[in-house]
Parts: sequence; C-alpha cells; structure tokens
Amino acid sequence: MSVKISEIINHLESLAPRSSQEDYDNSGLICGSPNTMIQSALICLDSIETIIDEAISLGCGLVIAHHPIVFKGLKTFTGKSYVERVVLKCIQNNIALYAIHTNLDNYQFGVNFEISQRLELKNTKILAPKEDVLKKLAVFIPQENAAKFSQALFEAGAGNIGNYSECSFLTAGTGTFKPNLMANPVLGQANQRSSVDEVKLEFIVSSHQLYDALNAMKQNHPYEEIAFDVFDLKNTHPYEGAGMIGELEKEVPFMDFLTSLKKKFNCGAIRYTSPISEKVKKIAICGGSGSFLLQAAMRQKADIFITADFKYHEFFDAEHKIVIADIGHFESEQFTINLLERILKKKFPNFAVHLTGINTNPINYL
Repeated sequence: MSVKISEIINHLESLAPRSSQEDYDNSGLICGSPNTMIQSALICLDSIETIIDEAISLGCGLVIAHHPIVFKGLKTFTGKSYVERVVLKCIQNNIALYAIHTNLDNYQFGVNFEISQRLELKNTKILAPKEDVLKKLAVFIPQENAAKFSQALFEAGAGNIGNYSECSFLTAGTGTFKPNLMANPVLGQANQRSSVDEVKLEFIVSSHQLYDALNAMKQNHPYEEIAFDVFDLKNTHPYEGAGMIGELEKEVPFMDFLTSLKKKFNCGAIRYTSPISEKVKKIAICGGSGSFLLQAAMRQKADIFITADFKYHEFFDAEHKIVIADIGHFESEQFTINLLERILKKKFPNFAVHLTGINTNPINYL
C-alpha cells in the first residue's frame, strides 16, 4: 500500500499537533517532500547514520524519529558532523525525515501514557497541564440558526472541556446593525438601523483547533459580516502537558518496585535517592529529561518520580519528600517506537511500518 507522506504527518499531528511542542523543539518534516508517495516507513528514537542505512536496506521512504536530528539551523552540508551526514544521506537516497518530539510528550496518550501503561498505573492524569493553549470563541447569531451552527462548530473541534464534548453557553439579547450602500445584508435595508433577536454562543477551543473552528463559523453563519470575539484563556488544558501521575493497584515494597522497574525498562542502572517509606503507590513519570517537573511531582504527593537526566545537585532537591529515580533517557523513551507503530497501523493497516532493530542508546554500562 502506498501512502503520501503528508497523510501520515496529518494523522500524527491530528493527535499531537506541532503547535503543542516546546519553543526549543524542532518537530516536523526535517527533509523530504510531503507530497511523496512511499511504500514503507521506519520508526526510531534517534535518526543517526546507522538508522538511515537501515532505512535504505529496508527500502523505506520515510524515517519517523522521536528526537529531531536538527535542533538549530545548519549553515553547511559538508558532512563534518553526524547531523550533516544524516541529512545528506537522506537527501541523496530520497528518504524523508520526520520528528515528533515534545508534541508527542505533551499528548494525553503519548510518551508518558505509554510508560504508565507499562507500569500498570491507574487513575492517570497529566502531571503539569499546559497553560495558554485554550481560547474562548464567542459568536453572535440569530436564535433560529443557533442549533445547526453549534453542531458545525462541535464537529470542527470546539466545545471540549475535559471528559465532556459539545459544551457551549447561550445568552439571548438584541443585536442592532445599519448596512451601508455597499452591504448585501441577509436582514434589513441599506442606511436603516435594524434590530434582531440574537444569541451569544460561547465555546472553548484548543489553540490548534481554532483555525478549523473559525472556518466552520464562516461557512455556517448566515450573516455577511460576523460579530465574534476570540479570547486567550489562562485555564490549564487537562489533557495536554508534561509528565503523568497515577497509582499502582496496591502498595508495593520500595525495593521490589525498583527491581521490577529496572527489569521492565532494561536499565543498565537506576540512580535513585533514599527511600522515604517502605512502600510506594503514587507514581509520577516523565519520559526523557524531566527534572523540571520535580516540584509538580512533590506538590501532588507522589512517592517516587521516574525520569532521566538528573544532575548531581538536583538530587538534593528531593529533600527526603520524594524519591527521584533516574532510569536513563533512552530507557525511559524506548517504547515510544511501539506507540507510534500502533498509531500508524490502526490508521493505515495495510501500510508497511518497521521498528528499528538498532539500539541507538549512546550510553554503555559496565
């Protein structure tokens, strides 16, 4: 089965929109044309040179990586660094390179959900929900058009609040307007002020869905000129953000949990702070570098925080209130490729998806 690269990207970003990536990130199509038809794709954590060689041997036209190989602009393509060599090899062999990084981290069912499932956590929720990613759309419309109009906006993604969909608020009132000679009004006459019974409809909209919502508004509103407002909200988005927290089915002895964790994630070593109790139940997690979430894990009374890349002095910040367990960056995110495979196979069941057979962890343990 052949699939256009843009179809794959559009599906992935319908779940983990690029707008939700962090400012420093570089998720998206790094090289290649979105219009290219491909027969297969290779999924990896790190798109290093051996991965591209693997893609060539498998005949894959697309490499999907979690970590972007390019984080900042390249000024030369001479092959002097592994980053330049990867990009050159992709271009020379007509292989597109795509990365889905912190937008997949911030996705409700993304990297951290995958970790939570492997730890068998219950009652999971985002550890640090994002702020400034929600909008309020308010539209004024005749009463008789309100029901059909609302449905169109719901279908465009407006009106989702937590576990509830099709949420809106309606206020009745009177609208006035006076068309000029250039207008083509649905109601009223030129140069005459008119009044009409209208309602104000209000919807919550995620930032990445605002364009679709506004497009649906314009296509389904009866007026030539639409009166509407878009407001930025400080509300946090319960299903978008960093890390995850949940609970084990029952309390587990501390060392038994660490031993199980090491086995499940095939850790060369776990660096951890002193236990604060004999058992653990409430678990906070963050795939990759998660030290920035320590305070959030402590505020939510987690027994242990599992992540990677803690620096020496940062371990003191636990202050014997929580256990920090650093399992390694690669180890914490290694199952991201399985997550991406499931997402793509569900959407494109007849498209060939390969998981890399190469361990790209640059760290060895003795």
